[in-house]
Amino acid sequence: MTHQFHPTSLREYDIRGIVGETLGEEDAYAIGRGFGSIVKRAGGSKVAVGYDGRLSSPGLEAALVAGLNESGIHVLRIGEGPTPMLYYAESVLDVDGGIQITGSHNPANYNGFKMVFRHGPFFGADIQALGTMAASGDWEDGAADSEQVDIMDRYVDRLVEGFDGKGYRIGWDAGNGAAGPVVEKLVKLLPGEHFTLFTDVDGAFPNHHPDPTEEKNLADLRALVAEKGLDFGVAFDGDGDRIGAIDGEGRVIWGDQLLAIFAEPVLKDVPGATIIADVKASQALFDRVAELGGKPLMWKTGHSLIKSKMKETGSPLAGEMSGHIFFKHQYYGFDDALYAAVRLIRAASASGKSVTQLRGEMPAMVNTPELRFQVDESRKFAVIQEVLDRLAAAGAKVDNTDGARVNTADGWWLLRASNTQDVLVARAEAKSESGLERLMAQIDEQLALSGLERGPQAGH
Repeated sequence: MTHQFHPTSLREYDIRGIVGETLGEEDAYAIGRGFGSIVKRAGGSKVAVGYDGRLSSPGLEAALVAGLNESGIHVLRIGEGPTPMLYYAESVLDVDGGIQITGSHNPANYNGFKMVFRHGPFFGADIQALGTMAASGDWEDGAADSEQVDIMDRYVDRLVEGFDGKGYRIGWDAGNGAAGPVVEKLVKLLPGEHFTLFTDVDGAFPNHHPDPTEEKNLADLRALVAEKGLDFGVAFDGDGDRIGAIDGEGRVIWGDQLLAIFAEPVLKDVPGATIIADVKASQALFDRVAELGGKPLMWKTGHSLIKSKMKETGSPLAGEMSGHIFFKHQYYGFDDALYAAVRLIRAASASGKSVTQLRGEMPAMVNTPELRFQVDESRKFAVIQEVLDRLAAAGAKVDNTDGARVNTADGWWLLRASNTQDVLVARAEAKSESGLERLMAQIDEQLALSGLERGPQAGH
């Protein structure tokens, strides 16, 4: 028996597609067979499986479990919940890996799979191997069964373990994603006064799209914080591994700004530690980490790549602009937005300042959001190489960790190719509006030299 995956579904960090078009239950079965075979060949026998609140998730879960069982793998089914609950299960249960069925923050008709193998990320070549194995039917045969494991209460208890924060008045927006039921349990264990929005799981996302990095999706949370006069608000993406936050005045606290808040108590406890952020993060963050005595490290965008770099450097804390925050300090090192929310309460308490004050003290930078525009898949990496070659010839100050990040007297600009889509990503940050205009002109000039222009914004 063999299986061909749709060429677009096997991605850099996960497997993802449009249900019924590029992804279906036969793919879920094949993933179970392939992942199960890899686990079995490594001497393992058990895998944890969870799923998010999308309408297609239960059917994909049943097919995935069947595939794992027929490769001789016993499955611990933890049911519906956020992705970090699956990561937690994989960390504490007696298993050899874990798979979460989730469409993350993609539109409602998408779904996908995020995988962990022996407490480490499973990505890149690992995911391509599943395709190769399926194409030739290179699978182990066996028979095993599954059992239901209820881990949500244990997970919620772990989120508040060692809690040393004060009570605040907080708004929580789960966006009808899989984090909702956990949020409802969590707020009962925290001091303070809590107001929750859209915690009922609904895969049609009737209120707003569950992507807290897009400002339009924070409108309901802003209204709640303003109406009740709350201290701050937090929001989650569809599967609970990315956090968004606003202060008491409704200002967004972006991923790199959250990292700056988290870095202070972590560096007090682990002086001189390496703190990692992706290439899209503000220079203000890297400066702040250095000022606190830490070692700032700029790394490639992508949760699997960041997790691998954390292991390599022994970093206690890392984050991405997209709202993935990774705590190894007092936790497991995976991206968990619910845990990050708890740590925000703790960090504010430890600082003796309100979240609004912490946000207000940050240097005022003028920056663009992440600008994304379509480019032909065959050209995207070539264009970046052309840009790097021209910049090198011109003697520019360039960091090529992930694309081209160029420092000038005005600030910096970035141009990189997305690993997951046929888009180029640009971002710029300056100290003034006129400086930002000069930086954007440099980006446009480089694109023009490669025969491109910054066209209409491409969606996620």
